[in-house]
Amino acid sequence: MSCGLAMLLWLVGGVAFAGEKDEAPEIYAKTERYNIEYNVNADGSYDESREWAVKVVAEQAVEYLKTASISYSTSIQKADVLAAYTLKADGRRVDVPKSGFQVQTNGGQGDGGPAFSDVTTMTVLFPEVAVNDTVVFSYRLTGSKPMFDGHFSTVESFNPANYMGDVHIRVEAPASLWTQQRAWQLKEVRSGQKGDRKFVEWSWQNRNPVKSGRKNWSVYDIEQSPGFAYSTFRDYASIARAYGERAQPKAAVTPRIQELADKVSAGQQGDREIARALYDWVATNITYAGNCIGLGAVVPRDTDFVLDNRMGDCKDHATLLQALLSAKGIASQQALINAGGSYALPKVPVVSMVNHVITYIPSMDLYLDSTSSDTPFGMLPVSSAGKPVLLVQQYRDGARTPPVPVGSNRQRMKSTLKIEANGSISGQTEVAVEGLYAALSRAGFRNVSEEQRKDMVKNYFQGTGHDASGNVGWDDPKPLLDKHAFHAQFAIKEVLAVPGAFQIRAPFFSIAGVDHFAQQGNDEVDEHFESACGSGHSEEEYTYEFAKELKVLAIPPNVSLSSDAASYEATYELEGNLLKVRRVLDDRTPGPTCSPEYNTKYAALMKQVLSNLKSQVVYTTL
Repeated sequence: MSCGLAMLLWLVGGVAFAGEKDEAPEIYAKTERYNIEYNVNADGSYDESREWAVKVVAEQAVEYLKTASISYSTSIQKADVLAAYTLKADGRRVDVPKSGFQVQTNGGQGDGGPAFSDVTTMTVLFPEVAVNDTVVFSYRLTGSKPMFDGHFSTVESFNPANYMGDVHIRVEAPASLWTQQRAWQLKEVRSGQKGDRKFVEWSWQNRNPVKSGRKNWSVYDIEQSPGFAYSTFRDYASIARAYGERAQPKAAVTPRIQELADKVSAGQQGDREIARALYDWVATNITYAGNCIGLGAVVPRDTDFVLDNRMGDCKDHATLLQALLSAKGIASQQALINAGGSYALPKVPVVSMVNHVITYIPSMDLYLDSTSSDTPFGMLPVSSAGKPVLLVQQYRDGARTPPVPVGSNRQRMKSTLKIEANGSISGQTEVAVEGLYAALSRAGFRNVSEEQRKDMVKNYFQGTGHDASGNVGWDDPKPLLDKHAFHAQFAIKEVLAVPGAFQIRAPFFSIAGVDHFAQQGNDEVDEHFESACGSGHSEEEYTYEFAKELKVLAIPPNVSLSSDAASYEATYELEGNLLKVRRVLDDRTPGPTCSPEYNTKYAALMKQVLSNLKSQVVYTTL
């Protein structure tokens, strides 16, 4: 939802590589101290101060530690550098000169403000940095306005693989302001009240960092690493209300909105088809772009601005679509989610944990994300599926967007190939896909020019070192539909050795071949963390006709495999010089996340599938 107005800090504390638990990471730099302080005002605005001192202990960190950057919103924040210097190993202090600061500001032209970002980035260049030196940086950001009136929230975590000598966090606020906080794996140093101000302080040390053994980061729970959260919001419903107070008026039905809605939906019958037409128009006509301009980071733009520029961020998309639906009598509301790897929200409600806005139509129980210009109506991109959702108008505790439906993503490929006596191959392949596979296929073909299409077969095989010719065709990729098909004809010169052997695989590219699933058998399973996951179905049929001068000596074995929610069936039938192959992989994994136990069983099955795919067809000359 917001572009993030806190500083962008690159902080070297240690380098983590995959390894065994409790193994120390290779340390290139040590953060000797790191201080964070928030001073919150009664209206929710705040000052943020940070100071760190990082010691270079290896040459690999020198270049990285020569610079540090902070970013902030020019319209509602001011930055002051309090200290910036290199502390040499011999005790000398070398301050950053005035020429050592680089400031880049996003602005508009003349008296006009910027259209999409007012973020200023200040980069500091530390002088004379060498091994055993320490770079020290301290700054303060002063806010003039809160993101939400009367509210403040922040959350932060620290990487256990980083060396952190002393970390100290202090949050101070008016005693009259209701707040809640929670820290995990940190030590509360003190808390209390002084005058009309209350405060809480935490500390953390990590002088014996542990190398991360994590292998999969597709699911991330911020509370799994040491950290804290502080908020004036009593619950997530309060965040939804605070956002809605300023977003709802932006979704007004103006004469321009009414005219556009009538035009786009003309000829459509029924609310669902009208909603589809409006969604398709917004998804394909409004370019997705950020909005990092002060309060614009959490307040949608006016629909006139979005329509004039044919561009907007997620809030603008959701607001425009809501207004268009309202113009046709279809009630909808906006919904806040996390579009990253968070499938659970922290116990303390924090605004930054819901960073994306989508649309919900209650009468259809349907979520729509029009920022995805490739996703068909009625579907969600993977990043929006199966996530906790904060409904702006009809908030419900525990509400989630639906996961990608089991069985909705499917591919069927049928290939007919003729193998000549000299190892040349000619043939054709047809691929039909559904669900998210269809969205990927349409997106891939949507902007292919006629010239690119003509050379596609030649270029594809040329990339593997072979001389080929042929052509490719596909259904019109422009509509946002959940089905798509494409086909190819090809002739590849002397691609096989004779006599020889080959593995059976897709002769041309496909979206979700059986091997796409089987390759996961090579992945190392993370034994301690969940991963993002989902279902898929892939069918492959091959008919190989060998020249009369060739004789097939061996074919792969038939197999039937299953484990929990996945199965694989493969049959190989040889009649004279005609080989027919059928493979079906049915993955019914419910998603959106899978446990380590499930992933272990799934990987074991895929290893068996992979073994079957590696089996070869062996042939010789007569």
